Amino acid sequence: MTANPTARKIAASARRLLDKEGVEAVTMRRVAEAVGITPMAIYRHYPDRAALLNALADEGFEELAARLTGKCFSRRIEQRLTKMAEIYLEHALQNPLLFELMFLRPRDGARRYPRDFKAGRSPTANLLVEAVQEGIKSGHLRQDDPWEIVFEMGALSHGLIMLYLGGRMGGTPAQFRALYRRSFRRYINGIRT
Repeated sequence: MTANPTARKIAASARRLLDKEGVEAVTMRRVAEAVGITPMAIYRHYPDRAALLNALADEGFEELAARLTGKCFSRRIEQRLTKMAEIYLEHALQNPLLFELMFLRPRDGARRYPRDFKAGRSPTANLLVEAVQEGIKSGHLRQDDPWEIVFEMGALSHGLIMLYLGGRMGGTPAQFRALYRRSFRRYINGIRT
C-alpha cells in the first residue's frame, strides 16, 4: 500500500466498507464521506474506483503472502502443501468479502493464468509453486507442470470456499474444514510418485 497518509486513510476506509458490506459499498462517494474529504479528492490518490479496488485486492494478497511466509512448515511436502491450503482457507473465512474481491470478481488489474503466474507476478502462487517444484525435484511429486498444479489447487480451494460461503454446503464449520483437508489430501495423493 502507498505511504501517503491520505491514501492510507482512503484505503483503510474502503477496506472497512468492503469488510462490512461488500464490494458494491465501496464507492468513491461513500469512501470520501468516511474519510472526511470530497469525492474528487480521492482521485488525486486513486485514478478511479477500479484502481482503489485493485489496491484493496493487492493488500489482501500481501496479507495472505505474509501469512504463508511467516509460518514454519514441515519438511514433508504433503504436510507443507496441506498447511499452506489451510492458511489460505483461514484467510478466506476470516475475510470472505475480501476473498470475493481477490478471486471471484472480474477486475481489470487481476492477474491472469498462465501469463502473469508464470511471470512470477502472484505473491501467493509463487510460494506454492516453490513448494511444488521442491516436491517434484525431490521425487515426492511426479514430473508435471508446477504452475498447472498450483492453479488446479487454487481452483479446488476457490471452488470449495465459494460453495461454502454461498451456503451450498451443509454442516458445521468444523465439518467443512475437515472436508477441505480431505480434498487436498486426495489431490496431493493423486500427484505423488
